[in-house]
Amino acid sequence: MEYRVLPHGGEKISIIGLGNSSLGASGPEEAERTVALALENGVNYFDMAAADATPFAAFGRAVGSKRGEVYYQVHFGADYSSGQYGWTLELDEIKRSVEWQLESLKTGYIDFGFIHCIDELADLDAVEAHGTLDYMRSLKEQGVIRHIGMSSHTPAAVNRALDMGLLDMLMFSINPAYDYQRGEYGIGATDERAALYRRCAAEGVGISVMKPFCAGQLLDARTSPFRRALTEYQCLQYALDKPGVLTVLPGVRNRANLTRVLGFLSAPAEERDYSVLAELNPGETDGVCVYCNHCQPCPMGLDVGLINKYYDLARAGDALAANHYANLGKKAGDCVGCGHCDSRCPFHVRQSERMQEISAYFGA
Repeated sequence: MEYRVLPHGGEKISIIGLGNSSLGASGPEEAERTVALALENGVNYFDMAAADATPFAAFGRAVGSKRGEVYYQVHFGADYSSGQYGWTLELDEIKRSVEWQLESLKTGYIDFGFIHCIDELADLDAVEAHGTLDYMRSLKEQGVIRHIGMSSHTPAAVNRALDMGLLDMLMFSINPAYDYQRGEYGIGATDERAALYRRCAAEGVGISVMKPFCAGQLLDARTSPFRRALTEYQCLQYALDKPGVLTVLPGVRNRANLTRVLGFLSAPAEERDYSVLAELNPGETDGVCVYCNHCQPCPMGLDVGLINKYYDLARAGDALAANHYANLGKKAGDCVGCGHCDSRCPFHVRQSERMQEISAYFGA
């Protein structure tokens, strides 16, 4: 397993986490065994927005004495009083649901308390008006919540929450379909979504990714908005390459699903390569570096994707990006303009010219 560090806190979070939208369908025993298998393989980040109540007790049994080694993402607004998922903005119902979740998980604290499913600005206003934010802040002061986060599909709502200084972590839907305005949750222009990821990285807000496969639609040519199937590994790598992303949370139903997803960690680069997107989005991707490093290897040893990412982050206001760039062994100024990367870039970025631009910006 690989881990990434949350800037606001220093927690080391597994790049593959676990979503629970479909785990309950496998039944209590298989759900518990799936969680145990995830723990054995170093998965330590779990989103608890489940489709039904089944996973909670399964987690409580499977995690047990390992509670200090895992991070729960608990949603304030997800309600399981009926046994199935429901959504509420009412504070009393939220309190009852959170108490039930803690009891079922056999824990006394929440690593990441999430304002749940804020897709409209009015929803964020309602959460504040109903007292939910004050309640969460109070729990954080008491140590019951370690970090406050939010789940959303809408860049405008997230930017409002960021303006309020609320978030340490964001759960956001990231996949090639949504980023290129395809599908129900393809909200926000392509550049608006990219700017949001850079803003999160610049402000130290980690991102946990939901819907990396577009609810499975991207994995089947018959349902893919591109009329061509992508693989799970391509979608996972795509999400992990976005600025700010710490972990991707694919939903799994059982151990077989989880084992297949974990194969990503040992998959060769060609199985993760998503450069086919240049063919699927010829107009929208042209000339934009997406940090895929399909241009590698550079004859001079430059990490072209990382250099581009630090440049974009620095321009977005990330105070640490310039320092990270300064510590690179090879910098943009080491580019000799051979054109190797230009010829290999599937998105037609003129990288050799961009290296000159970046070198001038950083002075090296």
